[in-house]
Amino acid sequence: MAERYDVVVLGAGPAGYVAAIRSAQLGLSVACVDRWRTPSGEYALGGTCLHVGCIPSKALLESSEHYERARHRLAAHGVSVGEVSFDLAVMQARKEAIVRRMGRGIAALFRKHGVAWIPGHGRFVAGGTTWKLAVTGEGGTRELEATHVIVATGSTARRLPDVEVDNRIVCDNEGGLAFERVPERLGVIGAGVIGLELGSVWRRLGARVTLLEALPTFLPAADESVAQEAWRLFTGAQGLHIELGVRVESVVRSREAATVRYRRADGSAAELACDRLIVAVGRQPASEGLGAEAVGLAIDAQGFIEVDKNCRSNLPRVYAIGDVVRGPMLAHKGEEEGIMVAEIIAGQHGHVNYDAIPWVMYTMPEIAWVGATEQELRTQGIAYRAGRFPFAYNGRALGRDDVEGFVKILADAVTDRILGVHAIGALASELIAEAVLAIEFGASSEDLGRICHAHPSMSEVMREAALALAGRSLNG
Repeated sequence: MAERYDVVVLGAGPAGYVAAIRSAQLGLSVACVDRWRTPSGEYALGGTCLHVGCIPSKALLESSEHYERARHRLAAHGVSVGEVSFDLAVMQARKEAIVRRMGRGIAALFRKHGVAWIPGHGRFVAGGTTWKLAVTGEGGTRELEATHVIVATGSTARRLPDVEVDNRIVCDNEGGLAFERVPERLGVIGAGVIGLELGSVWRRLGARVTLLEALPTFLPAADESVAQEAWRLFTGAQGLHIELGVRVESVVRSREAATVRYRRADGSAAELACDRLIVAVGRQPASEGLGAEAVGLAIDAQGFIEVDKNCRSNLPRVYAIGDVVRGPMLAHKGEEEGIMVAEIIAGQHGHVNYDAIPWVMYTMPEIAWVGATEQELRTQGIAYRAGRFPFAYNGRALGRDDVEGFVKILADAVTDRILGVHAIGALASELIAEAVLAIEFGASSEDLGRICHAHPSMSEVMREAALALAGRSLNG
């Protein structure tokens, strides 16, 4: 006999587990199905983000940044540490401990809110007045029946044709987080968020890092002035070697190394020999194996489940959220969609403002933005004003020895409404929250400039950038 629920969520990554918890908070009976397994074979909650994505990468970024600071930046503070070394095994163990702790936390939240966790692979079997699903796990197959289904199966690493990933020599993001030793020569195919973050980790720990990017421009999604500053910092003092406009022709793997044969932007042939290679060419929706054909769930040519602005699929009472649908593949975007869908199912008026979704890169310095870029505003023919202020003039930044970068604010030339905020600098991931709030509530640059900011604080740069739109920054 089938187990009966108001809502069944397929996937327990950030989008799925948040959707499940919010649904339960609203009084619905909820089950969450997930097939993620740890290397030891145990089922675990949290999905790609927790296990081989956002959380472990940030843990390694933090550890490697501490090492970098100890080697190169503490002396300026009068702190002498002598010879600095690191233990990669300890770094990796700390990373895994964080992952386990957060996974246990999600399980505890499920127990607190009464969400049933069903380990295994879930798929649609049939539809009608309710949806019938089958979950195949260690104990066999369980039958579920649900009034509403939320698909939150996430994404997987995109592969290059004819390039086999073994996660030993040629790796995706999962293997790139699990090196047992620092490679002397690291190659990275792709200079986007994943490539730059993983490249930064291993560069700080001593690897010579070369990134090969197919696109002719660096960080095209970011504001062009931020991308230019990032290029200067990453390829300058930090020593990342980045080639743009590259066409990879082949990857030859041996027992202990890999060679990438490629064409440069000018058409010349080149080779990159490396001890480890990370393939970071983006991600693709994980929509296979859902039983979509059994119920007629519409999936487009790229593998995305087709949904409307409220994440409704073409099937009644079936929703899809997170990486498996259109839009940026960001964990927090998926979380917001999960909350929206749960509230809609419960008869409320959930919504997501996609113009107020922040983007963050956890490099050093960090990069964060929300809203429109200058190039987008120019293309759309929108008249705007820009205000910019550097961290180099900020007392807290000087005290922290974090003076690289700036904040830039773009506002409508007529109404002064903030259209976009872009930051490159220390703690940009934290500072951008103020900008998200401003855009969400339709604030003007005048509003932001008149808010009292603590002194000294990094956040003062946000205020100064807002004042700069009117030519009246106070400290620059």
